[in-house]
Amino acid sequence: MNFIKKYKLSLVGVLVGGILGYAYYYFIGCESGSCAITSKPLNASLYGMVMGYLMFSVFEKSEKKSQQND
Repeated sequence: MNFIKKYKLSLVGVLVGGILGYAYYYFIGCESGSCAITSKPLNASLYGMVMGYLMFSVFEKSEKKSQQND
């Protein structure tokens, strides 16, 4: 449960990216089958998931460690 709270925004990005990747395959796709990413729905969905993760993880707050000057 703590993992989900910590990476909530990234997980949403993976979900949204997967949906958009599949939508891209379904509506645009590749008719000839020679396109590396959009020729299969799995490839398009996985690519969308990676892109969604990368895009949404940019907005996550990073933990700042406090440093003590002794």
